[in-house]
Amino acid sequence: MTQSGMFDYSNLFASNAPTSTRSENLHAKYDFAVAYPDPDTLPLNELIDSLKIAIDREGRDLAYYPSPLGLPALRQLVSDKLARDRDIHVPAEDIVLTSGSGEAILMLIQALTNPGDVVLTEEYVYSGTLRQMKLFGSDVRSVPCDDDGLIPEALEDVIRKAESENKPIKYLYTIPCFQNPLGWTMSLDRRKNILEITRSHGIPILEDDCYVDLRFEGEDITSIHSLDDTGQVMYVGSFSKIVAPGMRLGYLVAPQEVRQRALSFKAGAANQFAALAVQEYLSSHLYSHIDDHNQALRLKRDAMVSALGENFGDAAEWTVPSGGLYIWMTMPEGTDLAAFQQQAFDEGVGYQNGTMFSPEGTGANCARLCFGHPDTKTITDGIAELANIMGRHGIIK
Repeated sequence: MTQSGMFDYSNLFASNAPTSTRSENLHAKYDFAVAYPDPDTLPLNELIDSLKIAIDREGRDLAYYPSPLGLPALRQLVSDKLARDRDIHVPAEDIVLTSGSGEAILMLIQALTNPGDVVLTEEYVYSGTLRQMKLFGSDVRSVPCDDDGLIPEALEDVIRKAESENKPIKYLYTIPCFQNPLGWTMSLDRRKNILEITRSHGIPILEDDCYVDLRFEGEDITSIHSLDDTGQVMYVGSFSKIVAPGMRLGYLVAPQEVRQRALSFKAGAANQFAALAVQEYLSSHLYSHIDDHNQALRLKRDAMVSALGENFGDAAEWTVPSGGLYIWMTMPEGTDLAAFQQQAFDEGVGYQNGTMFSPEGTGANCARLCFGHPDTKTITDGIAELANIMGRHGIIK
């Protein structure tokens, strides 16, 4: 007991329990910080109708605890979709439904890494995954990228350096389609090169394809998983970006021995109630919904690109992604968007600075801007306001 009479937990916490807490996401007037989807594209009425049909058919089964693998019918839908869209041919029984792709990734992190093990990522990587990796003691090392994705020669250099230190490399984590936060899509030649390099060093790949459905121009590029016939590539996907993040449904594909180990870290089955609604809805509306959703995203991307050009001119550079939810803005070296982030938020515009995505904490002159949630007018007004705020504080002239 402490002197105040309250029970003292200070010596009882796990060694890897962080001291800080994650707070609720706050929203600026113009919110470009978090990758929420467009609320107008959420198929709310259709989901309600689909849920009623599914409950009428299977609702009594909710009296049972579901399979830890998840709803069989939704796993079959995933199996069929992966075969059609990603040239991945796995039976439904080899697919695990998870609470979003984040849970799938966390399961694999826990199953594969010991504290101090090296994990390879792109030079900037989704902050949620980076946080999970570091929470479990991974030595996260980044690999430089260009517009085609990971640079093969740089990957070789990073691998050789770790090997020279006798540090085990557990896997390469990559988001090859509409990479978060950089926005590029890895070319087919790069995918083949990366697979060859990692195979020669005995390193598996964790392919995070959660944005692959959000293409609004250009041609699809096959998955890295489809190029591999050895079981080297683990694969995760998500329904969060094509249905709703609040449904919390994703999926994992991995070799049996990896799947079994990863399942031991799963708290419980994916939400059966949400799975029933999603399976019933997507069985009839999958591709028409994706098409409608992506048409809206393209208009939003175009609005943000246009607004950046009008308001920032040559004061910054930015990507023009062919899909996904993100634009990566780069300002001159020495610009500290990390230090300025809270000031911009307080004055009405939210973004996330580059250091949040960097394993080494670099990228203070960069920012990720999300265009998925706000409408086009809000995007146009918000980017103009961001430029005004930066101008008032001398960030841009």
